[in-house]
Amino acid sequence: MQRRFVITLLLLITTYSFMKAQQPKGQYAAINGLQLYYEIHGNGYPLVLLHGGGSTITTTYGRILPELAKTHQVIAIELQAHGHTADIDRPLSFEQDADDVAALLRHLKIEKANIMGFSNGATTALQIGIRHPQVVNKLVLASIAYRRDALPPGFFEGMKQATLKDMPQPYHEAYLAINPDPKGLQAMFNRDAARMIDFKDIPDAAIKTVQAPSLIISGDKDVTPPEHSVALSRMLPHAQLAILPCGHGDYIGEILSAKTDSTMPVFVVSMISAFLAGK
Repeated sequence: MQRRFVITLLLLITTYSFMKAQQPKGQYAAINGLQLYYEIHGNGYPLVLLHGGGSTITTTYGRILPELAKTHQVIAIELQAHGHTADIDRPLSFEQDADDVAALLRHLKIEKANIMGFSNGATTALQIGIRHPQVVNKLVLASIAYRRDALPPGFFEGMKQATLKDMPQPYHEAYLAINPDPKGLQAMFNRDAARMIDFKDIPDAAIKTVQAPSLIISGDKDVTPPEHSVALSRMLPHAQLAILPCGHGDYIGEILSAKTDSTMPVFVVSMISAFLAGK
């Protein structure tokens, strides 16, 4: 009888532990009218991750987030209309996203954090550095665009004609796996397209105010040319630059990466970690 009781107790403990381990890390915070979704992984100094356009935490950072979480407290966010965060009736802009991230850090009682953004997320990260410098320790700006003329010829005209069918299928699937609502998917596409069509250059004077140490990462075959990243590195007062032999997001294993077996993300995580740990 006692042996049966012990076995039952052990089974209950094991089941509870398994269920606890399987519980989603995601949470919501009421931020500027949004129910903003975020996840916290790991321990250490806070590192905020901001995804690209049309994306989710997983599509942008699924390859490297577990590695980053080994040495950082990763706070991964899904911004307005993306992934778990529903759209609301207000304009979508990089500036608004920056304000939402700063408000979330205040909600979490985090005074300062490192901020990493990829693609559209990098533009948002730069806006955080401009609009909310007090919350930024260091910036990692991956595949950033900060001027319209850095984007390929015909980009903005093509964006005006684009439809949801032009969005890569992995982004469709990732969104619908989270939220099986075609209207939400369409809303995300519409928001991202409108934001890019209306995108304005970030003034040089505003960029030069950013005092946070910054690491700029780009591929030599990225959406924006290497010269764009070089110019930004010379404009930011405390910047380092890495141009890698790859395309858009390949260096972090983004879901559209051409080489899924590349070891470059391992190298890039070590580079980012060394930058964030340095003084």
